[in-house]
Amino acid sequence: MQDPRSSSDLTDATLTPSPPVSSLQPQNGSRDEKDEVSVAGRSVYETPAEGPQFLFSRAPTSRSIPLAPTPQSNESVDDVISRDANSDAEGDGEQAAEKKPADQDEDDESKNKVDWDDPNDPQNPQNFSLRYKWGLTLLVSLLTLNVALISSDGDRFAVRSDHGPVSTHHLGILVGLLRRAVHLERFFGDYGRRPIFVISFAGYALFILGQALAKNPETLLITRFLSGVFASAPLTNSGGLIADIHDAKEKGKAITVFTAAVFCGPSLGPIVGSFIVQEWRWEGVFWVLLAFAGVCWLLIVALLPETFAPVLLAKKAKRLRKEQPEKYEDCFAEHEKMTAETSTLAIIKKTVVTPFKIMSLEVMLILITIYLSVAYAILYSLFESFVVIFIDIHGMSMGIGSLPFLAILVGSIIGAAFNIVLNHRYRYLQHFWKGSPPPEERLYGAILAGPLLVAGSFALGWTGYKASITPWGAIISAIPLGTAITLVFISLQSFIIDAYGANSASALAGNTIIRSAVAGAFPLFTTQFFKGLGVNWAASIIGWIALALAPIPLLFYLYGPRIRKTGSSFAPCTDLKIRTQLEEEGHLPKDSYRALWGEARTGIKEARRQLLEEERSQKEGESKEQA
Repeated sequence: MQDPRSSSDLTDATLTPSPPVSSLQPQNGSRDEKDEVSVAGRSVYETPAEGPQFLFSRAPTSRSIPLAPTPQSNESVDDVISRDANSDAEGDGEQAAEKKPADQDEDDESKNKVDWDDPNDPQNPQNFSLRYKWGLTLLVSLLTLNVALISSDGDRFAVRSDHGPVSTHHLGILVGLLRRAVHLERFFGDYGRRPIFVISFAGYALFILGQALAKNPETLLITRFLSGVFASAPLTNSGGLIADIHDAKEKGKAITVFTAAVFCGPSLGPIVGSFIVQEWRWEGVFWVLLAFAGVCWLLIVALLPETFAPVLLAKKAKRLRKEQPEKYEDCFAEHEKMTAETSTLAIIKKTVVTPFKIMSLEVMLILITIYLSVAYAILYSLFESFVVIFIDIHGMSMGIGSLPFLAILVGSIIGAAFNIVLNHRYRYLQHFWKGSPPPEERLYGAILAGPLLVAGSFALGWTGYKASITPWGAIISAIPLGTAITLVFISLQSFIIDAYGANSASALAGNTIIRSAVAGAFPLFTTQFFKGLGVNWAASIIGWIALALAPIPLLFYLYGPRIRKTGSSFAPCTDLKIRTQLEEEGHLPKDSYRALWGEARTGIKEARRQLLEEERSQKEGESKEQA
């Protein structure tokens, strides 16, 4: 007897490619087999708790959802942390189990393990209707937009002499990431995603209220910091929820929409904030943000279901044991065993020690982190430079002077659209490479972004440094900057996840901490930087730094396989093993990794042909069944 809310076992956290299988039931086997699956690919199939259906239909699709390759790798830091910590506990449990008869233990576990009713289980989030999936995607993107909006909400226009609120909000997010990684890990594992959203967003809204009521700078800074702490949870949790509900074909598009929201927030913040300040007092900014956060919290409570499968499996197992103890006394969920065997010390080691270890030893990760940090720094330096260019130099009002931020928004949308185009190419490669294409194939966006970042920085500086030059030059130059920053972020984050596999949690954690620290530090001195050196020379310095870093993605594309194979202790290099198989099968030439580009390196033409033929055959088979 299976509960309609059942959920499959957590093979591993999502967003790295996984080979198709015919069943959602996890395969029993040794630790080596599980490790191979966790490196080659991971997918989560989770069941939400029953919840309201106010806006979107949750009708299941009629087809089976295979454990298929994912087209966009953007796994949240929190999800990968959960996976890695649990995998350690799983390994310890299996080592102890080796002392027992293996076949008998495997048979017992197979009979008693709680799983989906079938691959078409309507409670499987992967089987939700496409309309409902995209409704949830837009909802969590809205939450992220809300959190990102406050990071640049226009208080720089209201209190020009004090950039503390901006930096303290970023510092709060940074501390929140650290705090959440360790202290909320058990809570996340025991109760799932929905409570994290509900509780953290409520705290976030309450501390925005504190900012609105603040009577002195000290109160404003403290409440700003604490709102950042609570804002870290939606940022890290949203990507995991998207991964829970979307299949391989849609996941890349969904993650791109979510990432666009991350960059649209900081672009819209100054516009909204400056017009509010112009009409009301500066406290009005926070009252509007509070209303927005309150609406978002109500939407969470009313519409957001639980989608974390291991937690729902554990709840199902507990209910079965309680309702029919004689029949289901020995039933269990895999997550129950993992949670019981994961010590707090193991979590602290995985979430605190390992990130710093990887960051100190991996040259490849260090360079990528520097590049991402510079891109983030450029984004937040634009907020300060626009104030100098359009308000101080061109004499615009606060409201009109904030409108050029729309250029960054337009650029971000262009970058997101281009990434969707790149996903089509990656989808072919996933099929051809048995679920694990070379991570370097994620770098096309970053390779293109390098020249855009350089050109945009120089153009901004030399078209915006004096009033005699039309402001349209600086406005137009912000478009390639927005495009480049979005492409760099999506491309390099995806590369980190694919390249480091099971260690990507630690790699992403260290990367995020440093990037948030840089974003928090830059507003403290950027205005003085642009005023002291002049907009032209200050922007030129940023452009020269971007120029020095621009070759990094191209170098990693050309030499990444060799670097990972010989110079990395944490990259699994699964694609190199698959490359050897493809070379032996004649699908790739010998030593294909030495090829610099194209068909000889990736087999892209063969990949496209194979996938299109398979999709055509699948459609013909479905047509015959319907007939």
